[in-house]
Amino acid sequence: MTEIIAHRGGAILWPENSMMAFRQAIAAGVDAVECDVHLSADGEAMVMHDATLDRTSNARGPIGERSAAELAAVKLISAGGESLPRLEDVLALVAESEVGLQVEVKANWQGRPDFDLLARVLAELDRFGLRGRTEVIVFEAEIAAAAVQAGGLRNVAWLFMPVMVRRLGVDGVAAVARRAGVSMVETHETAMDAAMLGTLRGAGLRVAAWGANHEPSIRRMLSLGVDAIATDDPVLALSLRGSGRSDGAGG
Repeated sequence: MTEIIAHRGGAILWPENSMMAFRQAIAAGVDAVECDVHLSADGEAMVMHDATLDRTSNARGPIGERSAAELAAVKLISAGGESLPRLEDVLALVAESEVGLQVEVKANWQGRPDFDLLARVLAELDRFGLRGRTEVIVFEAEIAAAAVQAGGLRNVAWLFMPVMVRRLGVDGVAAVARRAGVSMVETHETAMDAAMLGTLRGAGLRVAAWGANHEPSIRRMLSLGVDAIATDDPVLALSLRGSGRSDGAGG
């Protein structure tokens, strides 16, 4: 059965990467919640998609230039006065539930792979006993390889943009995944088709897709039978999976 993952907590339904979103997604019955993390200036893992505060909060500038205490005072937009979460806040919530977790280890605010962030994430997962329930996902293959070497995670997934398929071909994508040692790959739903899914599965990989946020694309991914969908509308995805309305999908 295709797993339904609440992407950024369910960004269509609730303020993205907010505690409100994670609580609501867990209550809705998702299989896992996904969050994005960056390091503060003093080395705390903070939950936000962008490297800067501008788009989703009342503050401006790079996350990496502020301390965790300063970031804790930043308010998320349309989140009822909630502050920017620390990763530990999300982990405490997940630890009290039975859901899985995806943590995307982002590049730093200068766009470089962040090995320090990976180390901090792993330490926090261990503090809450969640390493074995967590998938670390990342665009940088070298960070993915380091996460694999660290061991103990449910999965490590290499994320690849559709342009990688055009540059490398599906066999080339599978080769990168093999070199990194990951057990899972994930791409945008628009790039996914039965041929790609078959090739990647043939390489021994679990396969997931993000960007399936509306009925046609969710139905198409369910029909293909991908292992997981990271969706901004997990309530709709759960409904479609439950009703079996995945045949005849388009989009």
